[in-house]
Amino acid sequence: MLKKILFTSFVIFSILISIMSFKALTSKSIVAPTTQKDSSATPKATPQSTPFPFQELTIPYLQNRNYSSKIGELQENDTFESYKSYLTNYISDGLQINALLTVPTTQQPEGGYPAIVFVHGYIPPSLYKTEQNYASYVDYFARRGFVVFKIDLRGHDESEGEAGGAYYSGDYVVDVLHAYIALQNFDQVNKNKIGLWGHSMAGNIVIRAMAAMPSIPKVVIWAGAVYTYSDFAEFRISDESYRPPSDDSTRRQKRDELFQTHGQFDPDSWFWQQVPATNYLADITGEIQIHHAVNDDVVAIGYSRRLDEILDSTTIPHELFEYTTGGHNITGSAFTQAMQRSVEFYLQ
Repeated sequence: MLKKILFTSFVIFSILISIMSFKALTSKSIVAPTTQKDSSATPKATPQSTPFPFQELTIPYLQNRNYSSKIGELQENDTFESYKSYLTNYISDGLQINALLTVPTTQQPEGGYPAIVFVHGYIPPSLYKTEQNYASYVDYFARRGFVVFKIDLRGHDESEGEAGGAYYSGDYVVDVLHAYIALQNFDQVNKNKIGLWGHSMAGNIVIRAMAAMPSIPKVVIWAGAVYTYSDFAEFRISDESYRPPSDDSTRRQKRDELFQTHGQFDPDSWFWQQVPATNYLADITGEIQIHHAVNDDVVAIGYSRRLDEILDSTTIPHELFEYTTGGHNITGSAFTQAMQRSVEFYLQ
């Protein structure tokens, strides 16, 4: 009788052990294994596959969205010896963006005129004027046979929308790329000979536009600022004309929300790695020309020198021209030299 009791107890104990072991194995099987992150195997600026806050600021987003626009009705503005200028507009993100368009009156080359999307630098949006700002720059290009499309970035003069800034918004890049497509759809332009020109803050805008649309053939930057975003903290920008957005503006609110969500710029942040154009140079097929005066008292020449160093490690054809005088706008004798070099570069 005792043996029978002992045997029965042993069987019950064995069954309990088996049940407990099965539960333990089952529990282990539904837990995802822990993987150790290998930082050396993580590519820089890896895009996320699912939407995330402020995705529209990143280069992958700008690369993958659609751009479609046409130049609107032309309102004759002025007539010169070799070209006419028109006030016009185009659509970007549903907003009417105004522009000044020059069209040569000389014989049109086979395939159409070469063209430039001309992007202005920082001017307080309320003070910016379509027909006044950069008039001598536009005139120089226009007299040499270019269609010049000087766009008024959103929120400037009478362009619709709010001026969102160049460094923590993708809005201006979107405006430039819609303008580029609008010029491609303009029947007097050679769609394969359209370049971008940007001054000061627009240096950042046009190189980000090139990273977003790597097939753009030519980009010229005058006294540009901010490329790696780390350089923003390293080199000087001293613009006395700068007017920060008011505390209740949409721009300020969006920027505050951006920093609350992703923090200040951090080169090791998965988000911030996707913002600088310098992390997306591999696919660029075009060329870049940079101009900067050593005595620029607004944007330090270190920005252009740093960009030039970065481009040295790529296959992108590029050149940096430095001028001893000329200041931030590269005026005087340096202006003529820089403009001549820009024209030759676009025509190559």
